[in-house]
Amino acid sequence: MNEPPSSSPAVAHRWVSLFAICTAAGMVWLAFGDLGVAIPQIADEFSGNLSSLQWANNAFSLVTGALVITAGKFGDLFGRRRMLQVGTVLLAVFSVPAALAPDIGWLVLGRGLMGIGAALILPASLALIPPEFSGKAETTAFGIWQAVAWGGLSVGPALSGVITDGLGWRWLFWINLPLAAITLVVVRVTTPESRDEKAGHTIDWLGLASIVLAVFALLYALTEGPSLGWGSPLIVALFVATVVLSVVWWFVERHVSQPLVDLKLFKIRAYNGALAANLTMNFTFAGMSFLLVLWLENARGYSAVESGVLMLPATVGVFLFIPLGGRLAIRRGGRLPAVVGLVVASAGLTLLGSLGTRSSTEYLAVALIVIGLGLGLVSTPVANTTVGEVPIDLAGTAAGVFKMSSMLGGALGVAVLTAVARELTTRDAASVVEASGLTPADISQFRQALVNSSSFREAIASLPPDLGRTVQQAAVSAFSSGVADTMAVTAVLTFVGTAAVFLLWPRRSKADATVAGPGPEDRPEP
Repeated sequence: MNEPPSSSPAVAHRWVSLFAICTAAGMVWLAFGDLGVAIPQIADEFSGNLSSLQWANNAFSLVTGALVITAGKFGDLFGRRRMLQVGTVLLAVFSVPAALAPDIGWLVLGRGLMGIGAALILPASLALIPPEFSGKAETTAFGIWQAVAWGGLSVGPALSGVITDGLGWRWLFWINLPLAAITLVVVRVTTPESRDEKAGHTIDWLGLASIVLAVFALLYALTEGPSLGWGSPLIVALFVATVVLSVVWWFVERHVSQPLVDLKLFKIRAYNGALAANLTMNFTFAGMSFLLVLWLENARGYSAVESGVLMLPATVGVFLFIPLGGRLAIRRGGRLPAVVGLVVASAGLTLLGSLGTRSSTEYLAVALIVIGLGLGLVSTPVANTTVGEVPIDLAGTAAGVFKMSSMLGGALGVAVLTAVARELTTRDAASVVEASGLTPADISQFRQALVNSSSFREAIASLPPDLGRTVQQAAVSAFSSGVADTMAVTAVLTFVGTAAVFLLWPRRSKADATVAGPGPEDRPEP
């Protein structure tokens, strides 16, 4: 169907609505991407170890990822605009305890509570797009949403650095209050309500509990595994619980009358391929960003602002290729740009596998640009496929599952890649540390601490100055080597994910279009 003239009031109105919707989503992605740069300052203030600092970073994505499917269902039942508004209020309100946190535990709690609001915002912000847009305008709208998401993730470190060095890390949370106020006013005025009028009002509480506990068990095991040991009874039990709870969830969804997730979504092969691409994309970017920021600040000695700025080339790459990914998706389907984009990202990660303590910032920038170009190609096709090409009555649920894959992928990326880097770093520094004469307690603290943090310095404080410097240099060198090797591992994992996407995502066909339901061009204009 043809678009109305771009100057018509209806079109102008919906683009203002999109601005407000994307502002709400941008708050979530900014919160997801901004804490990494502040971690060293938080570590010095609270003397937290690397495990607790991971939880401060992961609590937000853990809660968001666990609840986002339910939040998408709530949007279908009770109204997507309403859920967006409630989520925006909760994100702002729960930013206050995080900003006032007296210790690392309160910070983790505040970040976790913020995740409740984020879970409500993300699926609602995506599911509100199809009712207002159709055809090429819908693809453009999804592209803008994805650009805002990547902007929050990519610009987040630079903005965080400016705020952290200027006002202090607590202002990363205070900034949410005025943004939330603006969003609420504009959404109220411009955005129409949208819901699934045919949906029942029964909540699948058993399905909700099983999927939330499964996600929590998995992420807890991955975060604490390096500290407790992968063979410890607790970690093994958590992995077993993850499998059992996932099976319980699948069984429940198949047999309840009003499932949390309608499993017919997973009969759409393109949807499955897009989910796999999205999971891989977020795994790669979140884990890479978290480790690189720590490396820039603690191994290379850059400030928070400088580290954030040095991560910006990835944003340049993403923004350059997001439009191309959208155009390719329209002409050739989403599979081609998704697969090519992930291959390009793998190549950029391979370049990062050669990083060292003397690598130039130009080399880092080139690698990040290549990664950004690849992820830019992937972004719009996966959003358009998982939300725009499913039956309209399932848009909220589909968006919830999609964003769960985003948050779960990001949290897994941070947990898995940090665990790999810690293992490699500990192995490389082991001989020097054990020969230094440190007590077992100091060695344990050394292994848990972030390199060059206050806890790290306390661990080697008992050593003679010359020996202390030797141990410190060995730790920094081992950390750099560990991060570089982890980037190479990430390149391999990304390529494996690419192969899965290639196999899962079929070529565009009439049969797929029939299964997926009416496309954007078949919907009436708003």
